[in-house]
Amino acid sequence: MTARKRATKADSGSPPTGEPEYLVVGILRRAHGLRGEMLMEVVTDFPERLKPGVKVFLGRGHKPCIIGECRIHTQGMLIRFQGIGTPEAAGAYRNQTVYVLSADRPRLPEGQYYHHELLGLKVIDEGEQLIGALVEILETGANDVYVIKGADERELLLPAIPGVVLGIDLRRRLIRVHVPDGIETHVGG
Repeated sequence: MTARKRATKADSGSPPTGEPEYLVVGILRRAHGLRGEMLMEVVTDFPERLKPGVKVFLGRGHKPCIIGECRIHTQGMLIRFQGIGTPEAAGAYRNQTVYVLSADRPRLPEGQYYHHELLGLKVIDEGEQLIGALVEILETGANDVYVIKGADERELLLPAIPGVVLGIDLRRRLIRVHVPDGIETHVGG
């Protein structure tokens, strides 16, 4: 994983509007060994759910596959799919994205959200003034950073921390924020 990961609608498998059908859980990197295993970069917060027998979907065409074996590796996860037993067969999936159905995702505790649920929400300030829309989430390690784009295409970066993010209302598709002093909010909506 990189020190700064960017989450966008495209990363999550999300359509431009509405709930995504698929969520990204990994990226296949290269064949490993002689039995058809591949090194997978894990991009899910729930790698323990990737285990033998689980159905995943590979690439843009969402080819269904069943995990045959998997194990943690220093660079991610080593994974082998049923029906893929050689390095040559595994190599055909190099750099392909691995998805799961969004309907199979685990429930999060109250007050926690999946990135795809937040992307596209309108962002307002404490005075109900529209600032813009959440277009990207940067994972920095310490805390996420929300990238908000206004109607004039300018971007505002806000840390996703208490005191800045005051509330999230998925039903109304709104995020209420406090913009710290010194940050210009001229992005407009």
